[in-house]
Amino acid sequence: MAEDYQFLQPYTFANGVTVKNRVVIPPMTEASAFEEGSVTRDELRYFRIHSGGVGMFISPVANVSASGKGFEGELSITDDRFLPGLTKMANAMKQDGTKAILQIFHAGRMSNSHVLRGEQTVSASAVAAERPNAETPRELTTEEIEQIITDFGEATRRAIQAGFDGVELHGANTYLLQQFFSPHSNRRTDQWGGDVSDRMRFALAVIDRCHEVIEKNADRPFILGYRLSPEEIETPGIRMADTLQLVDVLCGQPLDYLHISMGYAWRTSLNDSSDQEPLILKIKRRVAGRLPLIAVGSVEKPADAEKVMAAGIDFVALGREMLREPKWVQKVATHDEASIRYTISEQDLDDLGITPAMWNFLTVRLKSAMHISNQPDYDKDQFDHKLAPHEGA
Repeated sequence: MAEDYQFLQPYTFANGVTVKNRVVIPPMTEASAFEEGSVTRDELRYFRIHSGGVGMFISPVANVSASGKGFEGELSITDDRFLPGLTKMANAMKQDGTKAILQIFHAGRMSNSHVLRGEQTVSASAVAAERPNAETPRELTTEEIEQIITDFGEATRRAIQAGFDGVELHGANTYLLQQFFSPHSNRRTDQWGGDVSDRMRFALAVIDRCHEVIEKNADRPFILGYRLSPEEIETPGIRMADTLQLVDVLCGQPLDYLHISMGYAWRTSLNDSSDQEPLILKIKRRVAGRLPLIAVGSVEKPADAEKVMAAGIDFVALGREMLREPKWVQKVATHDEASIRYTISEQDLDDLGITPAMWNFLTVRLKSAMHISNQPDYDKDQFDHKLAPHEGA
């Protein structure tokens, strides 16, 4: 019975914010903003269509600095001139009591000079990513690092003013917050680099600044979350031991949740094939109830979501499945599970609010992982030991 599903139960954060259920829409790239980062009407329609059922809706990412843009069609929150559009966006995401969380980031080296209109990418160190056609970034100066920390704070202020219920710091998927933590991308010898503890300093400084801004500017309880990727495959790179140290420190910060970005919720180690314990369970054990956790990755059916709940994880995020079925929660709650769509047809894209730009991104990057109705499908379990093309969804 629907009443027995744990994921339909409400949750109250330590700061007093109550969400109506434990189901989350994770941040998913929709590549549909205007060239300079303003929200489009197409995006607002997409947000309205997909909101209303879940407890929390985490937005596609918005860049906090001009140098932080990672791809075309990306939202921006770099200036107050974006506030009118962001206010409409927050309202569109807050249908029927859904909490609207704005994800914010700086892409760092995960961009290119074309996207940055001729400017060189920046990162913790001048080390290129191990991916095809990756450009070598310029190492950020101390002054530039301090400015980016300020930019995260200003982005948080704007999110508060626009009416969002919180922000999520994107410390996952190899973007700048992760680049400072990674021994692959951070070779610095100053206070922003060094051993695993020293490489946390940038993320901790960003968290501190955002928390200060919330304390000063929020007239209501405001959520501050952090998303991270557990491992990297590069050598040197982030390993699980590093992440568990980071998680331990993050649990002592003024955060409201941790969001673990993976393409398969039950993935085991990318680097140690002998270790068969799911990474999310290792993280849960280290967190030890100090912060709520969000698990994500190829969760589709109610039984998949309930398996996450049964493991003691506080929230379950459904990414690609929410694109296919915006009324997933409503259908489960009204005993209408038989009508849930688990495939997507190109004939239904307009009804789903999926723009041509977003569909191109999804089909180029995710291919068969989208469960396109008239195309070959894939086995989601193939990503239990390796990175997926849809990390975090």
